[in-house]
Amino acid sequence: MKPGFIYIITNQYQTVVYTGVTSNLPKRILEHKEKRYPNSFSARYSLNILVYYEQFQWMGDAIAREKQIKAGSREVKNDLIRSLNPTCKDLFEEIKDIMTE
Repeated sequence: MKPGFIYIITNQYQTVVYTGVTSNLPKRILEHKEKRYPNSFSARYSLNILVYYEQFQWMGDAIAREKQIKAGSREVKNDLIRSLNPTCKDLFEEIKDIMTE
């Protein structure tokens, strides 16, 4: 199985968050930033700021974690984001080369 990532993105006002899972985090975040899928939830709400992510050795573990996070309240998600990224800065620069390491 492939490695996996879970991620949380938001908009510039931090009014909406989206939790997703992917095997290639930089590519997926670029798709959100470029609005590759214009009718998607993330495109409709301009969600393109990566504020949280976790990396897993196995995609199955990432999927299980995504379900756990999605089941939590917005406050739980906010707490998770603040634990890693208290200023809610865009973490894209930090992960853009993660697949080549």
